[in-house]
Amino acid sequence: MDAVGVERHFRRILLQSLKKDLYEELNYITAIIEDQPKNYQVWHHRRVLVEWLKDPSRELEFIADILNQDAKNYHAWQHRQWVIQEFKLWDNELEYVEQLLKEDVRNNSVWNQRYFVISNTTGYDDPVVLGREVQYTLEMIKMAPHNESAWNYLKGILQDRGLSKYSGLLEQLLELQPSHSSPYLIAFLVDIYEDMLDNQCENKEETLNKALELCEILAKEKDVIRKEYWKYIGRSLKSKHSPNVEQNVPTETDQQ
Repeated sequence: MDAVGVERHFRRILLQSLKKDLYEELNYITAIIEDQPKNYQVWHHRRVLVEWLKDPSRELEFIADILNQDAKNYHAWQHRQWVIQEFKLWDNELEYVEQLLKEDVRNNSVWNQRYFVISNTTGYDDPVVLGREVQYTLEMIKMAPHNESAWNYLKGILQDRGLSKYSGLLEQLLELQPSHSSPYLIAFLVDIYEDMLDNQCENKEETLNKALELCEILAKEKDVIRKEYWKYIGRSLKSKHSPNVEQNVPTETDQQ
């Protein structure tokens, strides 16, 4: 524990020993956080106070004020998640997240909060919830096709279920491709085709050729900075799924 941490710890001992007004202390730490919103120690001190008081009534509004200053403040989001989970304050949080995404669809912290809320409430096993989330994310992608956060969210909620198994997704992405193309969309298509190949799809040769063509587009046009990576992915797919190639996994030398 550093010097500041020791000081805060000793302060908490005094607060309890002297039976000080904890709401007064909460007001004090509010002012400190407003001045130093990225200081871990003051957020931890606040958390302890809220635990002692068993009163989260001020927290969500206060955190929202801090996030208005910096919507990606890690400590504020961490505290918000703790408060919501500890005191079961799930109501209206999804609406809050949607409002923030309207303001900045590229904010990865807000996408993470969306996943946190749904994972801890309805979950994604309900087809209605999953369908809603897929369509919501696709609408956000249409607004900002090069937004990596939305693509990561879409992959995150579908990957364990199999990207190729979600009905209609491939067709929707192919429809988007001419007008909303991005490296992320093309990479997602490669992932879908790979999942189809791994699950022994029909027309395996045709699917493999589509995946290899997209890897080439990424390497030569859309994601040139990672061209060696996409060349490696293409070689891996060809080695694994082409009947005309000996089934060897590419070595580290192949990746260079």
